[in-house]
Formats: sequence, C-alpha cells, structure tokens
Amino acid sequence: MDLSWRQRVDVAWRMLRPFTLTASLVPALVGTGLALAQRHFRPGEFFAFILASVLIQSATNMFNEYFDYRRGLDSEEMVGISGTIVRDGIRPAVVLRTAWTLVGISLLLGVYICATTSWWVAVVGVCCIAVAYFYSGGPKPLAYTPFGEIAAAVSMGPTIVLLAYYIETGHISPSAWAASVPIGLLIGAILLGNNIRDMEQDRAGGRHTVPILMGRERGRMLFALVFTLAYALTLGFVLLGLLTPWALLVLLTIPSAVYVVKLFYRYSDPVKLHPAVKGTSVLLFRFGTLMFAGLLVAAWFPAG
Repeated sequence: MDLSWRQRVDVAWRMLRPFTLTASLVPALVGTGLALAQRHFRPGEFFAFILASVLIQSATNMFNEYFDYRRGLDSEEMVGISGTIVRDGIRPAVVLRTAWTLVGISLLLGVYICATTSWWVAVVGVCCIAVAYFYSGGPKPLAYTPFGEIAAAVSMGPTIVLLAYYIETGHISPSAWAASVPIGLLIGAILLGNNIRDMEQDRAGGRHTVPILMGRERGRMLFALVFTLAYALTLGFVLLGLLTPWALLVLLTIPSAVYVVKLFYRYSDPVKLHPAVKGTSVLLFRFGTLMFAGLLVAAWFPAG
C-alpha cells in the first residue's frame, strides 16, 4: 500500500500505541524521583534508561499486534488495537521487524547503562525483554493465561522503579520497594481493564484471562480492589515512614479513579469501555507524576 509521509507518520505513531506508554514512563520517573530525593542523578543514564524502557514497551505492543494477527484474533472491528495490519494494510513482517529493531536499540542503550553502572542490570533487562516477547509470542503466550496481568505488573512496575533507582544510586532501598508496589498495581490494572473490555473477543480467541475465569462482575470487583490497594498501601507506607508525606499528593487522583471504576460498572460494550481503559492509563500518569512531584518537594524541603 502506497502511503504519504503523513500517513506513514500516523501509522507509525499508532503502532506505538502511545497511550499505553505511561506504563514505562511512570515507573522510570518514580524510581528517579526517589534517587533525586537522596541527591543522586545521572542524566546520561536516566535518558538512556527511560528511552530503553519506552522502546521495549513499544516493541511489546508490536509483538502483540503481530502474534494476535497471526492467530486470527484481530479484525478491523476490534477496539483498542492499533490496527496497522488489519486496517492500514501494513505487512506483518514489517511490524515484526520494527519490533526487533526497537529491541536492538534498547539493547545498545542497555550496554551503555551497564558499562557505567553494573552488568547485573543486563540480567534484569534481558528478563524484561523475554517477558515482552513471550507475553504474546511463543507456544503458550502469557496473554492467553491468567498470568498476563501479574507479569506486566511485576516486569513494568517494581522492576522498572527499582532499576531506575539502582542506576542512579547503586543500591536498593526499602523506600524504592514501597514506591514500586502501588505503581505496579496500577500498571496491572491497565491490563486487567483491557482484558475486561475484550472478554468476548478473548474468549472466542481461546484466551483464559483473569476476567474470563472470574466472570465480568468479579473482574470488576478485582479492578476496583486494585485501585483501592494502590491508595491504601501508599498511605500505609507514608505512615510507616517509607515514603515522604508529600507522596500523599497522589490522593488527589481519587476522583479520577472513582470515575474510571464507575465506567467499568456502567458498560460492557467494548466501544464504550475503551475510554475507561485509556482512563486507567491516564490515571497511572497522574498518580505517578504527582508522586514524582512529591519526591522532588521532599528533596527540596527535607524533614528536619
């Protein structure tokens, strides 16, 4: 298909699925914010790491589109996909090749990060890339099992937060662990909300996601519980002294969380639920940026 340069840019942008990229940006910011609160910042490593994180997630989105198309799961009518293969006519091989190119660039960035920090970062990074591929690739993709949300929550929440913090400071702290948990929960919520929206298509495609196994009503309850835990744990970590009281700025996002949960309870149609899935990603961004801001304020105005 012959596309103009503007159409090519539009297709490339949609292929990245930009609204999902908060799941890689936010944990990197939070981990760096924790380091900044301790007067640690390495700009070269920071920009290399955040770019590598975004590239790996973008590659994950492309792997997902490629393998879902190969398995016959995607169609022109589906909601939430980039649709570059089924709607724009982009050859599947191009999508797959682009994904591996992004992985290759992220590996080069990883070499730079490891050379200036520790080669243990490479071990964790390779594990993250493996999750990115096997989420939708391989003989038994994680996305087709009840473990997809957990894999995403762990590999993109705590893992990225702790890596970002370690790259800046050279160690891991209890505060970094504490901050990573609510971020991981909200990242898992994005996948959970996505799977609630796509229940019927996923069931037809042979997937066994958490909402399919639990049912829509219990899936909604779990979704609301994940949000509740993210706020409750943040409050608990502040009370325990693991996080600065400024982290409570995240409580300003509670009205947005309530709104998103209500959307999932109000609708079952994928078209009407898609704004709720996007809303979950936006909520993560607001939650993470407010926590980052709170950490910066704590750095400028330390207690005592």
